[in-house]
Amino acid sequence: MHSRLSGMDLHRTYDKVLLFIMLLLLAFGALMIYSSTAVVTPLLAKKNITEFYYFKRHLFTMGIGSFGLLVAYSLKPSFLKKIAVPLLVFSFVLLLLVFVPHIGVSAGGARRWIRLWPTMFQPSELVKLAMVIFLAKYMAAADYNTERFSSFVKPMLVMALFQVVFLKQPDFGATMSLGLLTFGMLYISGMRLRYLASVLVLAIPVIVKLVMEPYRLRRITSFLDPWKDPQGGGFQLIQSFISIGSGGISGLGLGESKQKLSFLPASHTDFIFCLVGEELGLIGAALVIALFLFLFLRGISIAGRSRDSFHYYLAYGLTMMLSLQALINFSVVTGMVPTKGLPLPFMSYGGSALLVNMAVIGFLLRISKGDDCAEIEDNSAIVRRKIAKRNIYGRKGYSR
Repeated sequence: MHSRLSGMDLHRTYDKVLLFIMLLLLAFGALMIYSSTAVVTPLLAKKNITEFYYFKRHLFTMGIGSFGLLVAYSLKPSFLKKIAVPLLVFSFVLLLLVFVPHIGVSAGGARRWIRLWPTMFQPSELVKLAMVIFLAKYMAAADYNTERFSSFVKPMLVMALFQVVFLKQPDFGATMSLGLLTFGMLYISGMRLRYLASVLVLAIPVIVKLVMEPYRLRRITSFLDPWKDPQGGGFQLIQSFISIGSGGISGLGLGESKQKLSFLPASHTDFIFCLVGEELGLIGAALVIALFLFLFLRGISIAGRSRDSFHYYLAYGLTMMLSLQALINFSVVTGMVPTKGLPLPFMSYGGSALLVNMAVIGFLLRISKGDDCAEIEDNSAIVRRKIAKRNIYGRKGYSR
C-alpha cells in the first residue's frame, strides 16, 4: 500500500491553483502600477520619464522574477537543506555591503540597498528567505528539542544578529518582519510558550527605546491622530483614508484616481492597495484580499500534504513570509498599525521584493509536486505535523 501511494506521489503535479493565484496578483499589480504612474507631472517630464517608464521597468522585473521562479522550481528541497547555512551567511554579507561606499546606496536617510546593474537590490528581502530555509532545516533536525532552552536560544541569537544590522540601516520594518517570522515558525514547531514570552518581556525596554527615537515617535503620534498634523506626519495616512474611502462600493473607475495626482505618496509602491480601493472600490479591494487568503490556504495545504518535516516547516515558513507581509501592508494603509514601509507582495512596484516573492512561489510549487522522496527518512513528519496542529489549537505542550 505504501509503495503504491509513493508511486502516485511521484506523478503528482505542481499546485496549479497556487500558480494561478500568483499570476492573477501579478496581472492586477501591473495594471495598477500603470494606472498610478501613467500621469506624467512636469517634474517627471524634465527627467525624460514617460507614462510607460515605471510600467516597462516593472515588466522587466517580472521577467527576471519569472526566471527566478523557474530556477527555484528546479531546485530540490534537499538542495535547499544543504545550502541553508551558506545562504544565510551569504545574505548576511550582502546585508553588510550596504555600508560599503560606492556599493551601498542611501535614500531617504537609510542605507538599505546595494548597487547591481541595471538596478538596485535590497538584501533584507533575501535575508527573510534565507532565515526561513535555515529555520526549517534547524527545526527538522533530529536533535531539535522544544523542551530544551538551548534549542530556543540558537535561532534567537541568529535573529538578533540580523536585527542589529537592520537597525543600523535603519530598517525597523525588516526588523519587525524577521522577528514575526522567527517567532511564528518556532511557535509552529511547538516551542514552549514560556520561552517565547520571556524574550518578548525582555525586548520591551529595547522596543521602548527604539520607539522613542524622534522620527519613529512622530510616526506613532501621527498614527494615533493623523489629523493633528495633517500637512506633516499625518499627511500620508489621511490621503490613504481619502483614497480608499472615495472608492465606495464599485470605485471611481480604472485610471480615474485623484489621489495619484501627487497627493498620495508611494501610490505605486507601499500604498498601491489604496489605489485599488479608490479605482475599483470595495469589490476590487475584497478581491485582492481574497486572493491573498486563497494563497495562504494553498500554502498551508501544501505544508499539510508534506511527508517530510523539512518540507513541512519550509512550506509553512514560506507561506507565512508572504502572508505576514500582505497582512502588515493591509494594516498600514487602513490605519491599523503605524507606517512600516513594506510593499504588497506581487503588486507593489519594486524589484527586490518581487524577485524574492516569485522565487518563494517557485519553492512552494516544487514542494507541492512531492517528488523529492529521497529525503524522507522516517514517519516523524506525520508525528511532528500532528504535534504542530495540537500546539496551534492550544492544547497541552509536548516533549520530544
